[in-house]
Amino acid sequence: MAYQMYVSLQGDNRIVRFLMNPETGSLEPNGAVEISGGPGPLTFDPDRTTLYAGRRDAFILSSYAIDQKTGDLTPTGDVELGGEPCYLSTDYTGRYVLSAYYQAGYCAVHPIDANGAVGAAATEWLETGSGAHCFMTDPSNRYAFLPHIANGSGGIARLPVDRQEAVNAIYQYRFDVATGRLTANDPLVVPQGEEVGPRHYRFHPRMDLMYMSNEQDGSVTVYSMDSSYGTLTPVQTISTLPEGYAERKLCSQIQIHPEGTQLYVGNRGHNTIASFAIDRTTGMLTATGWTDVDPVPRAFSLDPTGNFLYVTGLDTGNIIGFRVDRQSGGLTRLETHAVGSLPMWVLITDLPG
Repeated sequence: MAYQMYVSLQGDNRIVRFLMNPETGSLEPNGAVEISGGPGPLTFDPDRTTLYAGRRDAFILSSYAIDQKTGDLTPTGDVELGGEPCYLSTDYTGRYVLSAYYQAGYCAVHPIDANGAVGAAATEWLETGSGAHCFMTDPSNRYAFLPHIANGSGGIARLPVDRQEAVNAIYQYRFDVATGRLTANDPLVVPQGEEVGPRHYRFHPRMDLMYMSNEQDGSVTVYSMDSSYGTLTPVQTISTLPEGYAERKLCSQIQIHPEGTQLYVGNRGHNTIASFAIDRTTGMLTATGWTDVDPVPRAFSLDPTGNFLYVTGLDTGNIIGFRVDRQSGGLTRLETHAVGSLPMWVLITDLPG
């Protein structure tokens, strides 16, 4: 039995597939699907029957049925967008796709039909300001959060003149699953320091905690979440970089181990994956080490078992596999594979290959 891995290649206009051996972590190339328009962010529906792709250069959201025997992708729907999507997720019912738009400064919610396809108009399209970077519902599916990076790495010069202004902030919303609509929470904004840049986040599997990678600050902030009101309170911030490091800070994605015992954050510039132990009682973080990877580790993912981690190098077009030590969280390097130009996202499913 093998797992299926999907890697989007914005520069090659394709999504490539690998078979992943869940015992050894080895990868075997397993075909590709050509997708015009620069595929970038990817996400699955909760049942892993559909893959959604944001086509960044074409301003299109697309859905693909996943063959449950082979992992092949068949297009099922498209919907035009009002900007370049940088992040996708589905809500926990699988009825909606949530998306963020860094350059355009929006967040959106699109309905999914009974067959898993997109195509209908958005139920929500909110202007929030440039720098929107990640958009998900919390595990209760009642709240959604939208971090913003002011003047980040995404090319602020590309923004229209009237969209230059941005703030470092996290927007808090209530999510209505019956309608797919968003309502501003109270407060709407969790303010941040001038050079923090909240980027991506993950929730603890058992505690009311969120972990946020801070792109500009080179750090992770732990937030407690009030489950009754859906509001965040910072409780810890810890650097993703070694003491004394004074070069470029540029955090990327963040991933949490399925057991909630380890946290990993990508450091572009330092070109490492930072590892943290998560306290089993409090959820607080302790830095445990840094693992060298290829330049610009923008996208990486843990496999469903938490035994392996895979990191792409945006500058090299490679993907590197690592074995995860279940006790220490340490990473042992395995294989390196060439995948193609501008790998933007890595998804892995336990669908048998």
